[in-house]
Amino acid sequence: MFHKNIKIVIAALIVGYAGYQFVEGEIGNGIFLILLSLVFIFLYFRNEFILMAFLRMRKQDLEGTQKWLSKIKNPEAALVKKQQGYYNYLHGIIYSQKNLTQAEKYFRKALKLGLNMDYDVAMAKLSLAGIAMQKRRKREATTLLQEAKKLDKNNMLTEQIKMMQQQMKRI
Repeated sequence: MFHKNIKIVIAALIVGYAGYQFVEGEIGNGIFLILLSLVFIFLYFRNEFILMAFLRMRKQDLEGTQKWLSKIKNPEAALVKKQQGYYNYLHGIIYSQKNLTQAEKYFRKALKLGLNMDYDVAMAKLSLAGIAMQKRRKREATTLLQEAKKLDKNNMLTEQIKMMQQQMKRI
């Protein structure tokens, strides 16, 4: 909705006005304005369009996810580095259904930019391992699978990793 720097400026202006309200004795207004500024600070670190895209992805709606991601114009300028990582991660998931070369490009870029959660990094590496396996790059796929296995601390991807290791034995 707003550029990332504009969100910080709006939050600062609201905090300034909240300070004025405190000085004037309007404590309730000041507290409300502080809470309102927290919304803009939250949206600085968590882009609203990426949040909506994740909600669509959670419902397995790839078209809806693509629609929300397409609303982000110029992601390099509008998003923080980690948000760019998740932007590329979501694009990688979308393109893994359509075009493996594009998906590989997006997953690699997402890993380069960084993802917050170890599970997301493990999922991206697992997806890259699957792509490498389909392109007959067994050594790279093995390395990526081992890295994904190390990152999967909650054992949520254990079955997928085992299944891919069995498929690699057939190659």
